[in-house]
Amino acid sequence: MMQRFFVPVIVFGVLIGLWQGVIWATGVPRFILPSPIAVAQELYTNAQLIGVHTWITLQEVFLGFVIGAVLGLLSAITLAEFPWARRVARPLLVISQAIPVFALAPILTLWLGFGMASKVTMAVLIIYFPITSAFFDGLTHTPQGYLDIAQTMNGRKNRILWHIRIPAALPKLGSGLRLAAVYAPLGAVIGEWVGSSQGLGYLMLLANGRSKPELMFASVAVLALVSLTLYLAIDAALRRAGY
Repeated sequence: MMQRFFVPVIVFGVLIGLWQGVIWATGVPRFILPSPIAVAQELYTNAQLIGVHTWITLQEVFLGFVIGAVLGLLSAITLAEFPWARRVARPLLVISQAIPVFALAPILTLWLGFGMASKVTMAVLIIYFPITSAFFDGLTHTPQGYLDIAQTMNGRKNRILWHIRIPAALPKLGSGLRLAAVYAPLGAVIGEWVGSSQGLGYLMLLANGRSKPELMFASVAVLALVSLTLYLAIDAALRRAGY
């Protein structure tokens, strides 16, 4: 436990040291790369402002993650159980991943407006495929021995699904959820970049437009912390559940 705590701290310290070392070695201007001390001061000075925008992004990320996870679970089960669904939906899923997410953000803003709905939808879209793909892969690769035993005992299809195939697929689902935890903040922030008056993405654009690199880097640091915290929370929950 102690090792799991100290290793990230040491890595973080090394990265901060490298950051400051680059500034000392190159003399890069502050408007290109502010020092970590200046960013820390900005975090302290504008803690309330950053906190307000962080709370908005957190809401978008949480809603997007929950909705995307539920839709991914239901979609994967549907695809695994019904051949017609695989023929219809799988090509659409693949095509949807060929469209850059940045191209979808303006369309969602046009359809859903500048409020939270477009950002939540963006987060849902960006995490839906990893969860669906991972869980579907697990459902279609149940160990054959489990299925043979169930068929020998005349198990019904729905009972085999709920008592054998889904439990066997949970480790794959765990991998998809961990990946989605990293992607969810990205989806919300992309939506904020395209059109918003709140959130960390909006704060980054505002800081950039007003030539406040310290505030921009502080917003990026908080966003990284949000992503890391969400990932660690999901990972800890899955580990506790044995996955």
